[in-house]
Amino acid sequence: MVDLKYIGHSAFQITSKDKAVLIDPWVDKNDNYNWHEEPISDILLTHAHGDHLGNSVEIAKEKDATITAVAELAGYCKEQGAKTKSVGLGAWINYEWGRAVFVPAFHSSSLPDGRYGGSAAGIILDVEGVRIYHAGDTCLTGEMKTLKELYAPQIALLPIGGNYTMDVEHAALAAKWLGVKTVIPMHYGTFPEIQADLQRFAQLVAFGNTVCQIVSPVGTDVKNGN
Repeated sequence: MVDLKYIGHSAFQITSKDKAVLIDPWVDKNDNYNWHEEPISDILLTHAHGDHLGNSVEIAKEKDATITAVAELAGYCKEQGAKTKSVGLGAWINYEWGRAVFVPAFHSSSLPDGRYGGSAAGIILDVEGVRIYHAGDTCLTGEMKTLKELYAPQIALLPIGGNYTMDVEHAALAAKWLGVKTVIPMHYGTFPEIQADLQRFAQLVAFGNTVCQIVSPVGTDVKNGN
């Protein structure tokens, strides 16, 4: 059984077969999430910005977990003493809990020391036959139509806060292009610049068989957004 937990901002934990993978674990802002007690084996990073790199190195060191990221970001994490797997875009990577492929995202990426952080990415995870798309930070892009054709994700984790990423209107269209059954909004409300109207997003997403789920960190309070 696949368990998806929203930690906050763009951070998620996906657990399967007694293994947990973290995506973009900026966890400092959630006092209710205790990563020390979680069976974390892998950390996947969409890009190098601090609100996505987050606590990755600290967690990886304590849990002996591996950070998977594009080459420049993986190299930085390795310099900080973490175990890493360096990847590019467009190939399946196998793990004990399933597999993942890094896909294009349109966004900047810089390391904490100011160096170039490599290409920003989204991530498709294939866990027990469930396809989950974490879009990372991105604008609306025609690549999402290709993702539907190639990977047919069932769940999309989409940024909706605008300013740095898609806003509510563009994210709703992304959900339509992706053809997903479930949309979970992320990357909103953390800063004044990324406030979003959740109910409007839920209304815009309510087409066909698509459902918007507004998930409260740590993922224990899930409500239907329709």
